[in-house]
Amino acid sequence: MIGYVTLGTNDLERAAKFYDAIAKEMGVGRMMDFDSFIAWGAWDGGAGIAATKPFDGKHASVGNGTMVAIQAKDRDQVKKLHEIALANGGSDEGEPGPRGEPDENGMVFYAGYFRDPDGNKLNAFLMDTAA
Repeated sequence: MIGYVTLGTNDLERAAKFYDAIAKEMGVGRMMDFDSFIAWGAWDGGAGIAATKPFDGKHASVGNGTMVAIQAKDRDQVKKLHEIALANGGSDEGEPGPRGEPDENGMVFYAGYFRDPDGNKLNAFLMDTAA
């Protein structure tokens, strides 16, 4: 259903460094690359992510309550994405770990939270066995 998510940036070069590193870990690259807009993902893959300078020329701002979730393949990748985010100008919003109690099938939500250099909130997550 979702093709891609776009987040505003005030420094496209800085955002590109951050999202290039995240995309590399996810096994994708840039789908589109323009002076004011870059999108990462695969044309025939799942939802992509984009960073853009606002079209109206105004300052990009963070949406309160807005978050982009990146589905990881396993707990190690959740940890790796969190580390990559922090190493590329992001900030910590919650160390990787289980959140909540296991469901009736023994599955638990496992996630690590971070912000990109512009302050946009993201997480890396998966549903995994509680053990």
